[in-house]
Amino acid sequence: MLLDTQLQQKQDMVKSLDLLERKSTHFVLWRPGVTNPAPKLFIGLTTQPISQFKEIPLVHAAEFPDLWQIPAADCDLKDGQVYYYWFKVRNTEPYDAGNTNQVLYCTDPMAYTIDRRAIAPVPQDVPPGLTGASNNDPAGVILYQDVKLVPCDPDGRTANWSNDPDPSSLPANNKLVIYELPTRWTRITSRNSIAIGNGTFQDVLALLVSEQKAPTFATVAALNNRAHLVELGINALELLPPADSNQQETWGYGTANFFAASYYLGLPDGKTEPTASFDFSLLINTCHQNGIRFFKDAVMAFCTDMPYRDINYVDFLIKYTRSDDPNHDPEQGGRDGFGGDLIKYRYQVEGYNPITGEKSKIFPSREFMKAYIYHWMDYFRIDGLRLDSVNNIDNYDFLQELKDFSRTFWKHRGGRDDNFLVVGEELSVPLALIEQNRLDGMWNEKFKHIIRSVILGRNWSSEASFEWSVRKMIDCRLLGFRDGSQCVNYITSHDVGGQGNERLYNWLDFAGVYEKEQRAKLAFVCLITAVGIPMILAGDEFVDQMDLDIFSGNVSQGDRDFRKQVDPVNFSRLDDAWRRRVFNYVARLVKFRTTSNALSTNDTNFIHIDFEQGKRVLVWQRGTGDNIVVVVANFSDWGVADAGNPNAQYVIPNFPMLPQGKKWREITQDRDVPWEWAGKEPLFPWEAKVYATI
Repeated sequence: MLLDTQLQQKQDMVKSLDLLERKSTHFVLWRPGVTNPAPKLFIGLTTQPISQFKEIPLVHAAEFPDLWQIPAADCDLKDGQVYYYWFKVRNTEPYDAGNTNQVLYCTDPMAYTIDRRAIAPVPQDVPPGLTGASNNDPAGVILYQDVKLVPCDPDGRTANWSNDPDPSSLPANNKLVIYELPTRWTRITSRNSIAIGNGTFQDVLALLVSEQKAPTFATVAALNNRAHLVELGINALELLPPADSNQQETWGYGTANFFAASYYLGLPDGKTEPTASFDFSLLINTCHQNGIRFFKDAVMAFCTDMPYRDINYVDFLIKYTRSDDPNHDPEQGGRDGFGGDLIKYRYQVEGYNPITGEKSKIFPSREFMKAYIYHWMDYFRIDGLRLDSVNNIDNYDFLQELKDFSRTFWKHRGGRDDNFLVVGEELSVPLALIEQNRLDGMWNEKFKHIIRSVILGRNWSSEASFEWSVRKMIDCRLLGFRDGSQCVNYITSHDVGGQGNERLYNWLDFAGVYEKEQRAKLAFVCLITAVGIPMILAGDEFVDQMDLDIFSGNVSQGDRDFRKQVDPVNFSRLDDAWRRRVFNYVARLVKFRTTSNALSTNDTNFIHIDFEQGKRVLVWQRGTGDNIVVVVANFSDWGVADAGNPNAQYVIPNFPMLPQGKKWREITQDRDVPWEWAGKEPLFPWEAKVYATI
């Protein structure tokens, strides 16, 4: 009975967050670091000159000295109007002389929408001894309607979820194929040359809706008049970080405003007004209507220009320093801020708990991050999390706290246990995070290195045997995972910097492989039929190649890191005939993977190994009973002699018997196979066949 009561309390806790409930009727500032002078709200209509904005004092809640607020109804706002606002506070960033004497207008750390066209001015009315300064913070945006503060874009549009499917109808974890999408793409200029541009939420929508034009990439035929992702058949989309960042030309991993969708991803070329919140919600709604889940790439280890940098630095952030620096924070440890501020997760205080609305012992950054994820799950309706660089978060307790919190809220929203995931990324693949129940799953970086070795006919560097290299690639349980839903496999990820990490085309090119179509198809058969969740980096499905050279010449490490982040996806290459063949091949595999019961289990059995006479042929079976898949893969230059002869065969002695009432279908070529041919067909160099019972 006690356990039932505790569970109910936990579920009630995430049905609503006290701070976000308050924000529906009040302007709220949590934990300003300095309250002398007292913080104020600085607000005005988006149509007004900033010189006409007004300052309104905030008042701390009687029971919570660290919570400052003002009812929106007391701010003389006009119903149905959109407002810009900032908070006026004293600077707390301690590392530059004079900062703490500054008074600034700061973005609301929990602003639902920001507008970078409106930049914080210099406060004029400041107490003696202090100086007004501008930190260039963008305005928060809010709609005042029916005595409520409503998230909106500067044009007043709000999210519309009227047609959003029930969360329980979304695909299960064990049937996912994830598409990882950076939003740096190439486009054709008026002079028929190639230029690089930033994709936006509207451009991504064009990958899902054939009638939707890609506004920034209107000259790229592959993105217009067709729904690329629907044709490919994926059922999960993961954009590189969609939260707001001031890093316009890179991946956007330096998050600034955690609660807001990216300003730049909401501003297509030729548009003068950002529509990030509406566009992003429409994108996710469209994903759901197409049976596609949306994974949020969340950065929680570090940030860049986060408002708490000025509002309360010491409670929330750690300045990255060398260990011998006098300002070195012991919590930094071996963490890397990648040029930003590390987020502090071990600092505990007593104060207002933004989750429960009670006074208790809290870790401020942990509560902030839980509120952030709650907002994205509640307002934007995301249904999966990929946590970036979990080694740099460096706090297993927090990871489990966040995972449990988000899963509980997912169940409250009506989702199932098996169609939500919290996955971590750390290249060393620390399985203790799964074994200790801190996370649901991990990116499997080992798969990438194994598959790149075996499609060249080489052993994985950590395995002396070629056979066991393939076995460990196909069955992640041999690497220590317990279930396929715990493991995200990929041939390439967005992190294309450094030897061995480049795009598949370039990996093969550097290895001297001229015939890339064969190897790419073989790699995708392995990816799609392996135990685990397959993930495809945008462009790999048609063997895109790198457009920027990040390897040769006198290129500094910093420049390499920049170039790998701005290297684009060139969807125009899909027009190449051989690349179109690879795309069609991959699409058949993807659509099969998302519906196959055999591939959604862990059952794997290697039924044939042949290393005689220069062969490297391995055959594995997935599934049991009537639902089985048999993969025949040739990792060598050997092929059946005189393959033009229709009687040429490669015989697999113990090929499974065809279950009664079933027939064989070979998936890669989309053809029925007579039972007497199955396991006795020609086999070409570097070829794979996928037989399924249907």
